[in-house]
Amino acid sequence: MKDIHSELTRKVAIGAAVHSASLVGAIVDLQDHNAAEILVDIGVGGIVFSDANKIELKLEHSQDGSEFNAVTDTDVLGIESVEEGGVIKAFSAEHAAAGVYRCGYKGGERYLRLSADFSGSHGAGTPFSASILLGHGYSQPEDNQA
Repeated sequence: MKDIHSELTRKVAIGAAVHSASLVGAIVDLQDHNAAEILVDIGVGGIVFSDANKIELKLEHSQDGSEFNAVTDTDVLGIESVEEGGVIKAFSAEHAAAGVYRCGYKGGERYLRLSADFSGSHGAGTPFSASILLGHGYSQPEDNQA
């Protein structure tokens, strides 16, 4: 069996909770790593999603950690397209089962930030979390996180 543990670090972008309102996730510093994968875990929707009642996950990047810009198609891997404003995933249709989603970041900026934009009414909330997996670090092995 090959060792992947020593090559990865996971950072929390949006903490695991039942969310019901828009939020801006943590800023993740990619320094000393050459790869990043955005991971999203979502539970059963607390509402019936529609074009009016939806959650849009938006990814932004920055060189200095203070001025962020939306990613574009050329910055990510693994999704059909990035929608306006850096939307990498939109929950706008019925979501009756838990799911996991991921995309890779290949842009050249140092910092990433994921936000969740809620539209409409979300009284019951929806459980989800997001993290950013960092790989190909300059110093191996990566620190343990247990």
